[in-house]
Amino acid sequence: MPVVSRFFGIVVFMHWRDHRPAHFHARYGDEEVAIDISTGAVTGSMSRRALVLLEEWRQLHEQELLVNWRLAEQRRQLIPIPSLE
Repeated sequence: MPVVSRFFGIVVFMHWRDHRPAHFHARYGDEEVAIDISTGAVTGSMSRRALVLLEEWRQLHEQELLVNWRLAEQRRQLIPIPSLE
């Protein structure tokens, strides 16, 4: 599971050849969610504070996330994405 970013205790990662739609996973402590890259739809549960940060980050880096999604489909090395500051 390649990690693409880390910020404020949140770890963002993608799985190789994961199912569609294009999404990423995030872990915060024991909580984990999957987030649709294009819509921001969340599957799973996580603290409201962490979800707000993830949504802000997703909007800032949507294009980079889509590039990484395509790379993951091809089992290629993913590109690190800057953290939220």
